[in-house]
Amino acid sequence: MESLGYRTVPPGDGRQGSTAGGWFLAGVCAVASLGGLLFGFDTAVISGTVEFVESQFGLTKVEVGWFGSSALIGCIAGAALAGWLGDRYGRRPVLVVAAALFFISALLSTVPETFALLIPARIIGGLGVGVASVLAPMYISEFAPPRLRGRLVALYQLSIVIGILAAYFSNYLLLSFAEANPNALGGLLHWILVAEVWRGMFGAEMIPAGLFFVLLFFVPESPRWLVERRRENEALGILARIDGPETAARELTAIRRSLDGEEGTLRELLRPGLRTALLVGVGLSFFGQLTGVNIVVYYGPSIMREAGLAIESALQYQVALGVINLVFTVVAIWKIDSWGRRPLLIGGMALVALTMGLTALLMLFDAPAAWIVALLCAYMACVAVSICAVIWVLTPEIFPNRVRGRGASISTFTNWTTNAFSAFVFPWYVASLGMHAGFFTFAAICCLATLFFWKLVPETKGQSLEQIEEHWLRGGERTVALVREDAAGKGGG
Repeated sequence: MESLGYRTVPPGDGRQGSTAGGWFLAGVCAVASLGGLLFGFDTAVISGTVEFVESQFGLTKVEVGWFGSSALIGCIAGAALAGWLGDRYGRRPVLVVAAALFFISALLSTVPETFALLIPARIIGGLGVGVASVLAPMYISEFAPPRLRGRLVALYQLSIVIGILAAYFSNYLLLSFAEANPNALGGLLHWILVAEVWRGMFGAEMIPAGLFFVLLFFVPESPRWLVERRRENEALGILARIDGPETAARELTAIRRSLDGEEGTLRELLRPGLRTALLVGVGLSFFGQLTGVNIVVYYGPSIMREAGLAIESALQYQVALGVINLVFTVVAIWKIDSWGRRPLLIGGMALVALTMGLTALLMLFDAPAAWIVALLCAYMACVAVSICAVIWVLTPEIFPNRVRGRGASISTFTNWTTNAFSAFVFPWYVASLGMHAGFFTFAAICCLATLFFWKLVPETKGQSLEQIEEHWLRGGERTVALVREDAAGKGGG
């Protein structure tokens, strides 16, 4: 494989928008997006293992909640540290560490003899997820030209969805193999793939984790991080490979200007204007995790069994949900740079609240399982085309260069903290109040989220990262309107 490393394009080469630059950019973004695939796989693989682990180790509902949320403890820590580490050591080296954590976690989750040993293995994987969830979309956003940034960063969400679908499909295939071949294989393989098939479900993650680790050595560092570290020749070479030397020179000047002035600190995020950016980032993460989407990912088979499906049928429908998630994520990627972030986010979230509320009503009145599954499919389509795609585009692009790592870390820390709380509480909550109560709660939160997004989230399509920063700083509370007007005038680039 040819290295995607640094190579300066000679002046006058004139390759702006060239095929070579497009392939270079696509290669970089594809490798970074593998972090999203591992994020999706690691968080979704648990859905097929919950009932097996609960039965094998005799867990209480509180312990089931701890099992479901343990990786998220690692996610919280990883997200909290990722921005600081990425700003200090660079995006790529820290992503390499994340890839190693994914592999180690998958290996250790395959072989534990006790429940107490399984938990630390899951936490290690969570550290990798937390780091990747901050730095991978940030890395992509710092490479992408404004006209393509929405689609390219949304590729990260697509890779998460592919990872989720891969985990569902892998779980289903492994379970089908174990049930159809109870006496197959022998020794260690029989233990992992047949007798205690949940171990094989976790172990499958070692394959993409190893691939991610290797490929990261063939991509360059973020050009914006290189400018911040005064390595401008390297940064210029990378930018020129993407859009040609003339555009690269202008972009380098804009990046340099945005980094001048005050050192990026947490205090700077509390300045007028940037306070709104921070509030938007935190709000996206907080409400994004209370749409119920990750509960469906983690506990989908349990929810469907509650609706009346057998475990094998529940896993089949989980795969169907994964396919729907994939299809509507592709729709979001297709339209996010033409329709804009706000229409997808606000319109989609209103439909999420509606479908979640209707699902709760069906559960309350014990409707047929087919009706509930149909509404869950509609819900998954709506959430995939809205918050799930938009959050990973908006979070890294709304913060200025010099505080992007810290701002994204705070937002993603909120993401994982809320996620861990909901995953831990959900089994106890629905056991106490009923599955319908959990879905009614999520529907109410989605209504509040729709109002929050309508009021505060700006339209950023077609804007460079430096232009978005200028809008926050010059407009303060008026930024939403200003950015919306500029985006409308440019027609999405």
